[in-house]
Amino acid sequence: MPDEPRWLTTTEMDAWLPLLAVINQLPQALDQQLRTDAGISHVYYSMLALLSNAPDRTMTMGQLARDSFTSPSRLTHAVTSMEKRGWVARCADPENRRIQNVSLTDDGASLLVRIAPGHVDEVRRRVFDRLSPTQVEQLRDIASTLAEQN
Repeated sequence: MPDEPRWLTTTEMDAWLPLLAVINQLPQALDQQLRTDAGISHVYYSMLALLSNAPDRTMTMGQLARDSFTSPSRLTHAVTSMEKRGWVARCADPENRRIQNVSLTDDGASLLVRIAPGHVDEVRRRVFDRLSPTQVEQLRDIASTLAEQN
């Protein structure tokens, strides 16, 4: 007979259910804002933002997949789509031709400059404007702990 599961306590359930709502609602809301205001998905925006912060605005496909929490096949589809729009460019890594790099183009950077303010406003409205400075610090600590890889 297997051991009885460690059921959540009432206090844990009271924390879990609102977290579950945030996990489900926030990505949908951010995606909707970006699609409505800029015609771009949150996934694409995240990839462009990651590239904009990378050295020389370039990352390997593997690193971009890891950092954007995207499967390699989904990343390939996204990069192909963004490449057709002129937002990114792909090329073989000069040191290892088996590795593909993806770079943010000037058009991609211009797109980010144009749409980032609306996205930041939505993030502020949905998250940070509703929290005190102490809660923001607590959120940082909690999210960092939960995001750590085991």
